[in-house]
Amino acid sequence: MPLGILIALVVGGIAGIALLTHVFGFSAARRFADADEARAAFLREFPETRIDRVTLSADGAAALLETEDGPALAWAMGADTSARLLSEVRVEETPRGLRFRLPDMTAPCIDIALAPEDRAAWHSASGGAR
Repeated sequence: MPLGILIALVVGGIAGIALLTHVFGFSAARRFADADEARAAFLREFPETRIDRVTLSADGAAALLETEDGPALAWAMGADTSARLLSEVRVEETPRGLRFRLPDMTAPCIDIALAPEDRAAWHSASGGAR
């Protein structure tokens, strides 16, 4: 088989797979349906932590949790979720929401989109310094 045809088949196959993945909805970002789902996502990473309260963002992409160890955050990363305790966090306002800066090389900066009316409540509840 000529190299040009092989390259065209490979590129076409990869593009077709990407298109089908998107058309069937497998590329959609994960969203928390409710507080229980956000709680379960957090407990996957911190199973021994007691959670007192969960506050979901309006779009369901993140949740602010009040735990026995202080404030925490669970958020969607593509099709999966991640969670962090917000110890030594610095919180900054951005045009779309809040930016959480953590002393953690695995997640040094987390941007959360929030409605303007939710920003102040999330900022104060997260314990972040301006």
